[in-house]
Amino acid sequence: MADGFAQSVKQQADIVRVIGEYVRLTKAGAQSFKGLCPFHKEKTPSFNVQAAQQFFHCFGCGQSGDVFTFVQKMENVGFPEAVRTVAQKCGIPLPKREFSSPEEAQASRLRSRLLEIHEQACGYFEEQLQSPEAARAREYLTSRGVTAEAIAAFRIGYAPDSYSTMRDRFQSSFDEETMRASGLFSSKEQNDGAVGPLYARFRKRITFPIRNEAGRVIAFTARALDNDEKAGPKYLNSPETPLYTKGHVLFNLDKAKQSIRQFEFALLVEGQMDCISVYMAGITNVLATSGTAFTEAQVRLLARHTRQVVVNFDPDTAGANAAEKSIALLIEEGFSVKVVTLDGGLDPDRYVRERGTPAYIAALRSARRHSDYLIDRARTLFPPVTPDAKVKALNFLLPHMQHIPSRIARDEFAADAAQKLAIDSALLRQELKQAAFARRADVSSKAAAAPALSEAEKLLLRALTLPAGDAARELARKRLAQEPALYEGLAASSLLSAFVAAETISNPFDLAPDEASRHWLAAVLLHSSQEIQPEQVEDAFHSLRHSRLERRQRELRRQLAEAEQRGDATSVQELMTEKMTLDRALREN
Repeated sequence: MADGFAQSVKQQADIVRVIGEYVRLTKAGAQSFKGLCPFHKEKTPSFNVQAAQQFFHCFGCGQSGDVFTFVQKMENVGFPEAVRTVAQKCGIPLPKREFSSPEEAQASRLRSRLLEIHEQACGYFEEQLQSPEAARAREYLTSRGVTAEAIAAFRIGYAPDSYSTMRDRFQSSFDEETMRASGLFSSKEQNDGAVGPLYARFRKRITFPIRNEAGRVIAFTARALDNDEKAGPKYLNSPETPLYTKGHVLFNLDKAKQSIRQFEFALLVEGQMDCISVYMAGITNVLATSGTAFTEAQVRLLARHTRQVVVNFDPDTAGANAAEKSIALLIEEGFSVKVVTLDGGLDPDRYVRERGTPAYIAALRSARRHSDYLIDRARTLFPPVTPDAKVKALNFLLPHMQHIPSRIARDEFAADAAQKLAIDSALLRQELKQAAFARRADVSSKAAAAPALSEAEKLLLRALTLPAGDAARELARKRLAQEPALYEGLAASSLLSAFVAAETISNPFDLAPDEASRHWLAAVLLHSSQEIQPEQVEDAFHSLRHSRLERRQRELRRQLAEAEQRGDATSVQELMTEKMTLDRALREN
């Protein structure tokens, strides 16, 4: 991707709008916005976006950069792909694609081919669902209440009971490297160590395509029609590929994201059939974890769209355990969580089919706070009739309480738990106070360890990040190059030195040598909407000279005291002479 085009895209892109598609931002100043960081767990916003300077920075984890850096991190793509993504979001026509290396070009071509082969595989499976062989698959879907409309909307298909049919069809369109990398085919190692021929991974199974947020097919999950040992697992997923990482995808997010933002909450279920049944019942803000453990990556993905979640997992032991772990992850990320427990021990799919959509909507409306659900879970696991059981119930609940960001919510949770478990409320509050004190002490120690920048350093940093040719920037570079001793030993010395050496600066954070420097730079630039005049640069240098003289004056006083204590008359005389000269310079400066 040519540097000129990237720079043009950066100048036209609105970083607030682009990041706002991933993170909920609120105004924090004339040109500043804040939100919860998508790159680490936090309960209070430390992620900042500066509209005028077009950069982001998180004061919690130190991540920072421009709009391209953000998209690279969020989408896990290289710089050229990030530029293209931003350009497409902003409606900027793309030039002919260029790559910085043969490896990058090869990786891009492979991703494109994998998207093509998955799209063709999806069409192939849809076609096979209409074949005579798929009669059992169609009967199964009908028995589960899956309509023709649902089959079309979710592109449900059928993988025939053949090792070679799909392979033979695709061989004329895709090379062996693409077919192996897709995860749609498998092979076995031969006795001589060679890799055997490819054969279809999915056979005699109903297929459900897994799509990314943009709606592109990137993987499949497939349900076996037979229940014997020979059929393999009930559900078989694609392996991880350059397109697909299991813990980074939420089933149905491509179709549900608009409804999630409209209704301001997401309904989270376990399996694809639960998700499909609920979605086709008209509750379109539903997502599924696809039967896998909920992950931090999925939580961060969900946080782009909402912070309100209703969890409705299966009522069996595995579902209850999954719900408990999911609640913990969501609460740690600052979500508001409610839990639905359906009557009769039914899962969402059966509940919708047997009792109807109105009954399910009523169940959603009666969803309980996560704290009430967890207290009941603790009472079920450890009936509080003995002191030992009460201790176990308390230990079960405390980790959940400690991660709630709101003190009021924590206290309310503790009061409810104490009452329902017949535990002394003072004990619970003491435990919570100790945890809160430890957190505050950790935050305070980090804040105290960070040295402060002088106003002169802040102004010079702002000046040095101005566009090349700006009068204030060129004056700052010239003066700093002439008098490097002025900023030696200062907190911002490494940053100032890097900016002086740089002829042009595309992304100022690229020049920051460490996390502390990125924090300082972000803090300075977040409040840099005013223009800087050359006169202000001169004033900053005057302040630096004065500060340097004052530092030397303090050092001379210390050295004088030591020389007098030693009785070193010669050193005392030399130091006094320098001190007099320094005092005069300070009066004149």
